[in-house]
Amino acid sequence: MSLVSEEFPDEVPLRAEEITIPADVTPERVPTHIVDYSEAEQSDEQLYQEISKANVICIVYSVNNKKSIEKVTSHWIPLINERTDKDSRVPLILVGNKSDLVEHSSMETILPIMNQYSEIETCVECSAKNLKNISELFYYAQKAVLHPTGPLYSPEDKEMKPSRGCLHTHTQLTCFNIPLAPQALEDVKNVVRKNMSDGVKDNGLTLKGFLFLHTLFIQRGRHETTWTVLRRFGYDDDLELTQEYLFPLLKIPPDCTTELNHNAYLFLQSVFDKHDKDRDCALSPDELKDLFKVFPYMPWGPDVNNTVCTNEQGWITYQGYLSQWTLTTYLDVQRCLEYLGYLGYSIIQEQESQTAAVTITRNKRIDLQKKQTQRSVFRCNVLGARGSGKSGFLQAFLGRNLAVSTDRIREDHMSYYAMSTTYVYGQEKYLLLHEVLPDFEFLSEADLACDVVCLVYDISNPRSFEYCAKVYKKHFLDSKTPCVIIAAKSDLHEARQYYSLSPLDFCRKHKLHPPQMFTCNTDEAPSKDICTKLTTMAMYPHMTQADLKNSTFWLRASVGATVFAVLGFAMYKALLKQR
Repeated sequence: MSLVSEEFPDEVPLRAEEITIPADVTPERVPTHIVDYSEAEQSDEQLYQEISKANVICIVYSVNNKKSIEKVTSHWIPLINERTDKDSRVPLILVGNKSDLVEHSSMETILPIMNQYSEIETCVECSAKNLKNISELFYYAQKAVLHPTGPLYSPEDKEMKPSRGCLHTHTQLTCFNIPLAPQALEDVKNVVRKNMSDGVKDNGLTLKGFLFLHTLFIQRGRHETTWTVLRRFGYDDDLELTQEYLFPLLKIPPDCTTELNHNAYLFLQSVFDKHDKDRDCALSPDELKDLFKVFPYMPWGPDVNNTVCTNEQGWITYQGYLSQWTLTTYLDVQRCLEYLGYLGYSIIQEQESQTAAVTITRNKRIDLQKKQTQRSVFRCNVLGARGSGKSGFLQAFLGRNLAVSTDRIREDHMSYYAMSTTYVYGQEKYLLLHEVLPDFEFLSEADLACDVVCLVYDISNPRSFEYCAKVYKKHFLDSKTPCVIIAAKSDLHEARQYYSLSPLDFCRKHKLHPPQMFTCNTDEAPSKDICTKLTTMAMYPHMTQADLKNSTFWLRASVGATVFAVLGFAMYKALLKQR
């Protein structure tokens, strides 16, 4: 009822009326018939009939009710499995409702259940009251039917099922836009069967059979058929991927940025899952090499490991992997389109080109006028004198303290970028930190163009703050770009700065937030609170300094960040099984 009316009903009946969602309002463009069931109103026989007709079943439990969660395994899953054939189980979605009533997640309890039952496609927590994840849960239900895991992947064997090596009519449809008539398809398979024993399997062509068929086409003078296939998949006359395929035209208006959309992230997640062989949520050097083997060159150098999050072994994590793709899309969208081309994005996703993976954000001036933004990626330029602690600040954002950074990072592998996620009002956003070289007289427009500025000085160096003051007065005094001053190396003794005003008085004079104390010389991972503040200021540049100084504002902005970070990782592990 919340899905249809987009508001929580004052009076909730025992059972909702059957609902049909038309195809034109769903992401997958298929009509969806939703049937509710009430134990209080309906008989077991009626339930069994609905189970037999269902393409997917959502088992709803209450996240604040332990008995409701226990009933998922003690009652509902066994009941459904008894009424369905073992070889063609109906995909299940576990739905934790009433998430607005609790501050914790039920994922820790649900994940073992997902691991136990292969028919569970995914799980999602939602709230019908505040509409959280309501449309998403029905999207996942659709996806479980249209793109199910079961036929493709064996959880027990942890590998693709052998039948996925077969080719049916997909190439015919993709390349020629004409479905092959059943008899014509049978004739093709018969020709292959007569010439090779392993050319047809499970009613489809194997790779050997497919290659034999094209050899036959060429031998019989049907070269155009093979070329049609090759060209449809982006190859030119020299069997190289064409420039038109790799670099499709994408016009970016001024003051707009580029981001990956939801479908692109799903695609990249599936690529990650395919190559994360040991399921440790990180890519080892061999796994990364295997992922990029379809590229003519290795696109990520050793600096990438110092740009995004890695595990203790220095391997790029799932979060770091998505962050690097997000970074490439933001800084060099044409390079991103090229990379997606090598991975076959447009073919696999059945899109005209890789540009379908990219969202162009609206002009930043419109965001300022409307006092809100739809963007998910924000850029923070980090400026400061040499030795002020900029690099340490960037690495701290990636969870590395001074000892880890000093021990792990080689000078020639240093990165001037750091990209990761932050949470503002429970929304996941990407923050890109860019360390700007301290050449005061040669700061370009690119060095200055950003959503928020971070001016870093070393509190133990009496000459460090002067650089920050000069840069602010020359470039940002009359700018609408929010600025934050970072008092780095706060674990050291604070020296009096050789400047006419103290850092605090400077901030008061120019109505800036007081200097933010920061150190990366910690035993554990450094705090990311400052990065949450930077993201918040980037999202709400219209906020006055008085608002930004309000402690309640920061509390509201950062509340639940840890919970959302943990929940996000739990949801990934849950979705891992689905994909």
